[in-house]
Amino acid sequence: MSENMMKIEFSSRSQNESFARVAVASFASQLDPTLEEISDVKTAVSEAVTNAIIHGYGDNKEGKVIIETILNKNEISISVMDEGCGISDIKKAREPLYTSRPDLERSGMGFTVMETFMDSVEIESSENVGTRIRMKKVFSSLE
Repeated sequence: MSENMMKIEFSSRSQNESFARVAVASFASQLDPTLEEISDVKTAVSEAVTNAIIHGYGDNKEGKVIIETILNKNEISISVMDEGCGISDIKKAREPLYTSRPDLERSGMGFTVMETFMDSVEIESSENVGTRIRMKKVFSSLE
């Protein structure tokens, strides 16, 4: 399969997280992933989108979350972007159990979960500009 791309944009509202997860999973199904692989992708997308909504925008429901997904051969690349407050200390944010929103009883495991279920996770962020999370996973089905 040659490269195929999808881009979606939606409001920073928590109810849109499930839409994002299902949209990316549906698009990824073209590569015939296993149920476990598709579950991994859905979990990682869910964490990235939830981080954008809760940490990037806080109470601002008018922000936007953008997801770009590229399928190439047997690999999926997913970028989840927001134009929110950004992450001041990415190294600290990646630490298990760290959360910038303890008031919401967040587990602080978002990045750890993404790193567990995907083959690679990269984070770019600038304060008051936003954050981009790039994740990749190679599916075994076409190897």
